[in-house]
Amino acid sequence: MSLEGKVALVAGATRGAGRGIAVELGAAGATVYVTGRTTRGQQSEYQRPETIEETAELATAAGGKGIAVQVDHLEPEAVKALVERIRREEGRLDILVNDIWGGEKLFEWNKSVWEHNLENGLRILRLAIDTHLITAHYALPLLIERPGGLLVEVTDGTAKYNADHYRLSPFYDLAKVSANRMAWAHAKDLAPHGATAVSLTPGWLRSEMMLEAFGVTEENWRDATKHQPHFVISETPRFVGRAVAALAADPDKARFNGQSLSSGGLAQVYGFTDLDGSRPDCWRYMDEVMEAGKEADATGYR
Repeated sequence: MSLEGKVALVAGATRGAGRGIAVELGAAGATVYVTGRTTRGQQSEYQRPETIEETAELATAAGGKGIAVQVDHLEPEAVKALVERIRREEGRLDILVNDIWGGEKLFEWNKSVWEHNLENGLRILRLAIDTHLITAHYALPLLIERPGGLLVEVTDGTAKYNADHYRLSPFYDLAKVSANRMAWAHAKDLAPHGATAVSLTPGWLRSEMMLEAFGVTEENWRDATKHQPHFVISETPRFVGRAVAALAADPDKARFNGQSLSSGGLAQVYGFTDLDGSRPDCWRYMDEVMEAGKEADATGYR
């Protein structure tokens, strides 16, 4: 599986799934532009230590070429400038991953629309929907200049799962359902240009924030199963990264156009594993998790 000569943009790659995807695209040999708001010189409201420079360095160390660009994807002119830079420097864009999120500190558990903080709820929708549409608006014209391009809309939950499961609040629910629908809609526009659009969900992600919430590290993450047995079905961010890399390298990826996919499901198709050699498939078991009253904390998915 090689992506030598391919150019990718992972929008929202500071941490979590975005970082894992950027690293695995780099491991496959791609040039990877990684964006986010937190740099070594400036933090976002997350106040987290992860930076886009670190992500770029990890992608380079994995075998590719990582390029960090600070971008707020709610600012159209900044996104336009980013795409113009990619065109100027590379002359092409083969893979666009829309992983922009930023809502972990904004959503409220099990709150109706009249109970949830309105300002925070509306910002969730801007971060999860507006950012993706703004980025697609500017980046897709470059992506469709060559046949075989791939757009990945990263979300939380498959379309099937989200169709009949209430996701925390109307705001969070709409945000995550929207990404699935956006991929379906983009697929209609991209198909005539020989490009493919899919939505993709990781499973229960052992992101930096999730590991911290459980008081564990990647080295001893299994200790968390003493308190949350269902955590055994979790996965590293690199697992969903391998899903994107495998899909991007597939010459027949158009067969998935418009579909809602999962990291675990694609692992069954392409045969890749997580870093420890396992092949988790979270969404096969999420009904059991829900029935036990232990829905995976949404901070873990992205």
